[in-house]
Amino acid sequence: MTDFEFAFSPYVPIWVVAVFAVVALTLAGLGLARRVRGSSLRIAAAVLFALALLNPALQREVREPLSGIVAVVVDHSQSQRTAGRVAATDALADDLVARLEATPQLEVRTLTVDRPQADRDGTILFEPLADLLGDVPPDRIAGAILVTDGQVHDIPTTAPFEAPVHALIVGDEDERDRRVEIVAAPRFGLVGSEQTIVVTVEDAASQGAAVELSVRADDQLTETRIATVGEPIAITVDIGHGGDNFYEFEVNPVEGELTTVNNAAVAIVEGVRENLRVLLVSGEPHAGERTWRNLLKSDASVDLVHFTILRPPEKQDGTPINELSLIAFPTRELFSQKIDEFDLIVFDRYHRRNVLPALYFDNIAQYVLNGGAVLIAAGPDYAGPRSVYHTPLAATLPVAPTGGVVEAPFRPTVSALGQRHPVTRDLPGGNETPPAWSEWFRQVEAVPTAGETVMTGADDNPLLVLSREGDGRVATMLSDHIWLWARGFDGGGPHVPLMRRLSHWLMKEPELEEEALRLITGNGALVVERQTLADAAGPVTLTTPSGATEELTLAEAEPGLWRASVETPDLGLYRATDGRLTALGHVGPANPVEARDLTSTTQTLAPLVDLTRGSVRRVDDGASAPRILMRPEGRSTSGSDWIGLKRSEASELTGVERVPLFAGLLGLAILLAALSSTWWREGR
Repeated sequence: MTDFEFAFSPYVPIWVVAVFAVVALTLAGLGLARRVRGSSLRIAAAVLFALALLNPALQREVREPLSGIVAVVVDHSQSQRTAGRVAATDALADDLVARLEATPQLEVRTLTVDRPQADRDGTILFEPLADLLGDVPPDRIAGAILVTDGQVHDIPTTAPFEAPVHALIVGDEDERDRRVEIVAAPRFGLVGSEQTIVVTVEDAASQGAAVELSVRADDQLTETRIATVGEPIAITVDIGHGGDNFYEFEVNPVEGELTTVNNAAVAIVEGVRENLRVLLVSGEPHAGERTWRNLLKSDASVDLVHFTILRPPEKQDGTPINELSLIAFPTRELFSQKIDEFDLIVFDRYHRRNVLPALYFDNIAQYVLNGGAVLIAAGPDYAGPRSVYHTPLAATLPVAPTGGVVEAPFRPTVSALGQRHPVTRDLPGGNETPPAWSEWFRQVEAVPTAGETVMTGADDNPLLVLSREGDGRVATMLSDHIWLWARGFDGGGPHVPLMRRLSHWLMKEPELEEEALRLITGNGALVVERQTLADAAGPVTLTTPSGATEELTLAEAEPGLWRASVETPDLGLYRATDGRLTALGHVGPANPVEARDLTSTTQTLAPLVDLTRGSVRRVDDGASAPRILMRPEGRSTSGSDWIGLKRSEASELTGVERVPLFAGLLGLAILLAALSSTWWREGR
């Protein structure tokens, strides 16, 4: 409460009071000047009447003191969980909150930080603290107390508020931790190239010692090196495939160290392919001859070499040799010397015309078995005696022609297996009955001998058959009428997605693998995805960066795709396996700050607590929280066994006390006395 002060609430407008006062004082002043008896009393009476009209009063505000607000931030970050400090942290925080709640005129707000921020690296405590106290007036903030291991990575350089910040540090002072850190790593690398990654092994207790460093590429051990603790070592790695390549560097644990979680560090290098090289050989001229060419030329990731054979070498009609073609067909160079440089060879309605001898077809078969890819876009030529099936290439082809050709309308249909295959799954219009695309009018009759039939045609005969042969892949399209879709006949069809997926599957693009296990990260969750042609997907075991394991049951999201989603409380490398396939996924930065140093420390927070006149102290496991004292502004806020918080000077207005000076009988008596005194004086 404050002292009384004068306040006025005029009964009439101020100007009326002013006019009255001026007139009354003027008349009284004239009387005084003429020495009229009682003029002084008239002046006093006029003043009192003017004051009465102003309704003076003694007034004071009634205020209620407001409590101070203290924030308690409990650190459950990855470094705390990994080092096993959570139980000690919670026990200390519970004791601290109990002491604070027992302190008069103090309100406690508690915040537990246990999840990493997706777009931030390290332990973030002060941003959540600012949000927690964002609605509190500055004069009510009593302070903040952090219960942490000291590994905080968003410490401000200026005081966040005009109140002390205290840090209670859990963990032992003599902790030892050996860790691996990535010093330098490229972000990208060409597939097939070599890149250098620089790592270092840190261990304050064994500087200069020699340690064994294991190197893994995509979870496969590739080499073991000897590294010197504290000194960087450069390691050359091969970029094995497109997409993320995971390289893990691990040292053996040492006796007495805090944790083994950061004994390994991960570098992620995205493999970038050079343009895929495709050889397209067109044979028999037909209406859709340029369909494959146009598609492959439109793909920016493809370098296309295209040859069209319009006449056999034995044909003689007198045309000069230099007018037969722009360049001679370099058969020996393409199919003998440089065949391994191509990622895919496409035969579009090609049949034997003595251009390619049997030896070259044998080279193509070996090329497939060694990892190459061949696509046969077949027409009636595939059913005839000059079919490429009657060459050494037949050993790798998944369908044998019967010699028949169906010349009748039919609608291509995705098979039951094709509904689960990534090449043909979810083709636009394919889920309707019948499929919402146009008919074709010719199909080669053939019998599957290997592979998977993903599309069928007339009389449910195989139309598109995919096969793995050796290390390579082969696809056979048993119709040359896909150009009808390309030209929009009767509404057309999904020729672009089908042809693009087919060519990319042949060239081993990872996203089109029919049997795959993937970890997809984003939005604070980890999605485990299993692609399979089987009727069901088995359980998957997920291993977190901290070493904990969890068995997940996948649910079918769509035909051939099974998924499960889990939260990701930790940053780092996750492993998933179903016993057959293994997948890696990384949450957060490849070399997170959170895992670089897990030892508790009082040094990181010391500059800030000095700015706020707070304190940082280590609290032994099992020890109680320090005493809490409320201190006025400007006084010390810490001692050997206590911490101080700023006492709140804020208050809330709850009412107003008012004592009128001219109200009631007292005011009336004063005015009547003043008026009577003038009459009395005049009567003497």
